[in-house]
Amino acid sequence: MNRVFLVRIGIVCMLLLALGGCISGKKKAKPAPATPRPDVPSYWKGEGASGPPKIVIALGEQRAYFYRGGKVVGEAKISSGRSGFETPPGTYHVIQKDKDHVSNLYGDFIDEFSGEVVKSNVDISKENPPDGTLFRGAKMPYFLRFQSGYGLHAGRLPGRRASHGCVRLPASMAEHFFNNSEVGTPVVVED
Repeated sequence: MNRVFLVRIGIVCMLLLALGGCISGKKKAKPAPATPRPDVPSYWKGEGASGPPKIVIALGEQRAYFYRGGKVVGEAKISSGRSGFETPPGTYHVIQKDKDHVSNLYGDFIDEFSGEVVKSNVDISKENPPDGTLFRGAKMPYFLRFQSGYGLHAGRLPGRRASHGCVRLPASMAEHFFNNSEVGTPVVVED
């Protein structure tokens, strides 16, 4: 009886293997990682849309989505934090809005008399201004802070992750996101 039972189990296993069954020892394939969509333009179709706002940032796609009442009304290309300065995934809320925000950490050293840039892209926490220069913080228009040190704002989009952790948007899209958000708007950052 044990021998008959083992033969039957063997037949069942062979059938399952032939049909690609779950006991084949093969792992399920992982879904393909999201990839940037550089050829999809940014857009805004939020006029007349109603419902609560929500922002979703898809880091893998390098896109930001603006929702009204569960419907996407805006989509924008982004540039998020580069290696060593990654934008942290998680669920947040807008905690500050500042249309004319200026960084107090990143910017340029400028000549104190001419205003010409002496050294660009500096981190004031890591180096002091040379004699005869001043620190000028980087402009971050339409800033929506969602965590200490992180926010969405208008900025340069080189087609890759390039920021110090913030999420840069095209200026026109940053303005739409800013004007249609309020303090408390949910911000979801997906890896």
